[in-house]
Amino acid sequence: MSHRTAPSASARVVRASHRSASSAASKQSSARAKRPRSSAQSSANARRGVVAQSANGDLDPLMLRAIRGEDVERPPIWMMRQAGRYMKVYQDLCKRHTTFRERSETVDLAVEISLQPYRAFKPDGVILFSDILTPLQGMNIPFDIVKGTGPIIFNPVREMEDIKAITNLEPEKSVPFVGESLKLLRSEIGNEATLLGFCGAPFTLASYIVEGGTSSHYKVIKKMAFDAPAVYEALMNKLTDAVIEYTRYQADAGAQVVQIFDSWASEFSPADFEKYCLPYLQRIVAECKKTHPHVPLIIYSSGSGGFLERLATTNADVLSLDGTVDMADARRRLGANQAVQGNMDPVHLFASQDFITKKVHETIEKAGKSRHVMNLGHGVMVGTPEENVAHFFQTVRDYRY
Repeated sequence: MSHRTAPSASARVVRASHRSASSAASKQSSARAKRPRSSAQSSANARRGVVAQSANGDLDPLMLRAIRGEDVERPPIWMMRQAGRYMKVYQDLCKRHTTFRERSETVDLAVEISLQPYRAFKPDGVILFSDILTPLQGMNIPFDIVKGTGPIIFNPVREMEDIKAITNLEPEKSVPFVGESLKLLRSEIGNEATLLGFCGAPFTLASYIVEGGTSSHYKVIKKMAFDAPAVYEALMNKLTDAVIEYTRYQADAGAQVVQIFDSWASEFSPADFEKYCLPYLQRIVAECKKTHPHVPLIIYSSGSGGFLERLATTNADVLSLDGTVDMADARRRLGANQAVQGNMDPVHLFASQDFITKKVHETIEKAGKSRHVMNLGHGVMVGTPEENVAHFFQTVRDYRY
């Protein structure tokens, strides 16, 4: 979800100074490292997250090591919706670049916005500033994202003929700015943080495509699933193919982790989720692991407490939990070998810093010492005090198991 102002001498100076700061931080990190370093691997394998040293001898980023279950001194931390609207620097940029699609589809702007929270808070993960609907433009599905309204699909998909008009996604041709942005971000952050790409899951994408935008009850897409299964399956299979292609594309462009957002899957009952969503998520993970076995996949589904065990059968490397699931309960239900992410309530960041500290410690202690990525249970909210975001990150960085 990211952007950057047009290239300029000042922008180049910022990049140069950032690389210098990253180099200094790298030396400090190396001095603190307790684990022996692994041998160097090829650059292709490094892109795909293989256990490896970088060219300057650093260990893989903390997030990758934590997801793999290696011994780490603290959990890694990043936030969903990390880049964007709660930051004043982003709000100022929006005054000059007024549409979301300009900001997310212009390489320099996307990179700049992605890096804004990294410079401010030094998270352990940097996620691309983009949108889950971005690849639709490469599938003959016109859309826009309107301030105050949200996504608008100009020609909602309702019939088999509509699905036949959807084209195969070729991201290197239709959304090359995504790959270019990821490559620049990987160059900027080096091994100091983990670079995340992301995409929407098939059902969540289908919900926008069929409903025509945001929805309260998802009646149209659910009725299609119940009453027109052939149409629903054709759409879901086409979207699943696209998500697989898009995930692989982002990994090849430098994303070390890819998060798949199935934000609206919990609109189904657990049994219906198992029938209408789960098989497509399972296929995405299985197909991506064939070509990129070392790139961790995170699946996030808001309100997933009723089907956590089913979600685990996707074999995703990490399950991202929302705030409606108690972390200790989730650990008991999923087992210690399943990596988890989350799951503080975003509203906690509006409370006092003492309260934030208490909730951070509670969450980490419930999650345990292994395979946990600290995050919120949902995206950071508009109006969240930046000083509290800074405190949230600092509290996790200061924590020791």
